[in-house]
This record gives sequence, structure tokens and C-alpha cells, in this order.
Amino acid sequence: MYETYFGLNTKPFELVPNPLFLFNSHSHKKAISYLQYGLQERVGFILLAGEVGSGKTTIIRDLIKNLDEDIILSQVVNTSGTATEILAMINDDFGLVIEGKDKVGLLRDLNDHLVTLYSEGKRAVIIIDEAQNLSPAVLEEVRLLSNLEAENAKLVQIILVGQPELQKIITRPELRQLRQRISIHCQLEPLTRDETEDYVYHRLATAGNRTAVSWHEGTFDSLYAYSGGIPRLLNVFCDFALLCAFVEQTRELTVEMINEVIGDLSWKQQQTKIDPQQPVADRGCKKNDDGDEWVVRHLEVQEKLLQQLLDQNKQNAQCLDVGLSRIHRQLDALLVAVKRGGCLDRKNGTPSNGVNR
Repeated sequence: MYETYFGLNTKPFELVPNPLFLFNSHSHKKAISYLQYGLQERVGFILLAGEVGSGKTTIIRDLIKNLDEDIILSQVVNTSGTATEILAMINDDFGLVIEGKDKVGLLRDLNDHLVTLYSEGKRAVIIIDEAQNLSPAVLEEVRLLSNLEAENAKLVQIILVGQPELQKIITRPELRQLRQRISIHCQLEPLTRDETEDYVYHRLATAGNRTAVSWHEGTFDSLYAYSGGIPRLLNVFCDFALLCAFVEQTRELTVEMINEVIGDLSWKQQQTKIDPQQPVADRGCKKNDDGDEWVVRHLEVQEKLLQQLLDQNKQNAQCLDVGLSRIHRQLDALLVAVKRGGCLDRKNGTPSNGVNR
């Protein structure tokens, strides 16, 4: 909607996890390096954990985009099923027939497929996203898949991706065997204050115009305080800020505008909680009890923006009506002039008394 006004090729703060916009913070760069190393060394289990909106899916999509040609991938994104259903999803993504198969049949087909891939010099990788939704029983079944191995090599590598709750689940005594098999553990941390500013400029530059707007002093401090350094929240806030600036027809973003966009009802507590001197690993997004109130405030801001857009459209429509009326009057005058053999006064479009030569 506002791309042309700001000289952008695309929207810079969409919530779609697009690898093109991947920002390599210290934490993200470390996680990517660990994942690449784990795949290269063919470790059995890899764990990638991070808060909601921290960039896990974007990293995984970037990893998939750059996979070696000898890697055959199966990805599971719906983790609310039973062990048999999860196994069926894995087989289905590998291209295996799952209709009419029970658990034993699915496991046999998967083992045969993995052996075939190994004999062809290919590697099988299973990525399970939102793994925090898996029950301990299903996680144990996933662990058993790592028992599918050749004489001197694992037949499959498994990457578990999930929120911090996944780490708590894995620490349960009944899952100690799974915990012991996780060779690489990647933890995504929130962006720092400086990384927050670099992140915003990186996305604007990737979208085509790093200097699309001018950020006044203190705006990035507010964005960091409100978002806690979580990329998804930064995307939400910055996208809305650009929309506000577009509605106001300005390229200047002030602290007041940022505060109005975000609304300091549900986020004000978090703002007071964040200490720039506190280690990033100790920070977290606190759940706020004012969520409903913030939603109301957010809707009020949206309603205001929509009303401004409506008013602007009405003004444009009025200008259009005036222009059309003038054109109609000129056409009518032209017809009269043609019938009378006269000519038009070019200034106001009315017939003149001159003789047509």
C-alpha cells in the first residue's frame, strides 16, 4: 500500500518468514553455523530453540534453501498428532505411500526408504517444527527413529525446532535418552538494542530503500523497549509505523508517533522491565495481563487510520468530481461552438464571439 510512497520494491516488514530478509545477529549467525556443522558432521539430533517470533522458521527456510543436493528432506509442521500420524506425515513428505498403513507398516517403509537413500549416497533429514507441541510419548517415538542406522552411519538426521518449553520437556527423566542423543543445541536470543536498529535498516535496505524514513532520536529505544528485541514484534510495529507515516504523508518518524502506533498499555510494563545492561540470555518477554486493553487500543489506532484514509479518499473523490464537471462543461461548450461555427475561449472553455477561420 505504501511501497511507492517510500520508494520500496516490496513491504519490508511482512510477517512471512522470507530467507531474503534474514538478519544475521550474533545469535542467529551462531545458530546457523551450528546447524550447518551438525548437518555436515551427520549428527543424529539437533535442537533449535527460541521464543515465539525470534526467527526460527526463517533460519530453517534459509537452511532448506541452501541444502546440499545429496540431502533428501522431510518436514513436519503439524505436530498435534499421535506418533502414528507424525510418522505418516514424515513418510508422506518423503513421497512414500501412507494409505492403509499401520504403524508397523509405516516404520518398515521408512526404514527401507532410508536404506535405499543411503545406498545411493544420499542423506535423509527430518525437520520437525513446533516440536514443543509433541507429547513426551511422541518425542520418545521420534527418538526411536534414530535407531534406524547402517553398520557405520546414521540413516537419518533429525532437527527439532521449538519454543523454550521444548527444552523443559526434554529435561524430564523419561526423556533422558533423547536428551543424551542431542549432539547440538542452538538457542536463539532476542536482538540487542544495537541489533534492533541494524535489523530495521537491514530490512528497509533489502526492500529497496534504507533511507525510506527518518527515525528521530529515541525511536529505536522505544522499539527495543516495547519489542524486547523479538523480530516478529519489530515487524508488526514498524509496518504499522510506516502505515501511519503514509497516512500522515510524512517521512519523519518521531517517538510520539511510535508510542501512538504501539500503544503503551500492554507494553509499558515490559518497557520498565528491560535493562540494557542485563545479559540477553536473562531477558524474556513477560506475559501481560492487559492484553485485552491493548487490543482495544490497537483497534482504536487502526480505526483512526482507516478514517483518515477514508477522508483522504473522499477528498480525492471530490476533486475528481470537480474535474469531471469541468470536462463535461467544456464538452458541452465545444458542441455548442461546433454547431454555431464558433470557436472556444481556451481559458475557460466557453464559446467566443470570434469567427472561425
